[in-house]
Amino acid sequence: MTSNSALPTLIDDSTRAHIATLGYEEARDELISIVQKLESGAASLEASLALWEKGELLAARCQEWLDGARQRLEQARNSAHSEQQED
Repeated sequence: MTSNSALPTLIDDSTRAHIATLGYEEARDELISIVQKLESGAASLEASLALWEKGELLAARCQEWLDGARQRLEQARNSAHSEQQED
């Protein structure tokens, strides 16, 4: 039997808001810490699920920063290319 309902989240809104404010390095460092905790295997199942969910949010935040940096680099390249063509 399968269910289409989503599992309840273990992460509260204040944690989500906190993650949304993190810079790349801060999010990456928190993600590394979570991975280490999960790899140690010391956490209970529920705690591990909460850590996993938080890790997913942190990974998404890191990806947002990387995507933004990639976009800025592309814009800078395009701008430099346009300036070279005008000369």
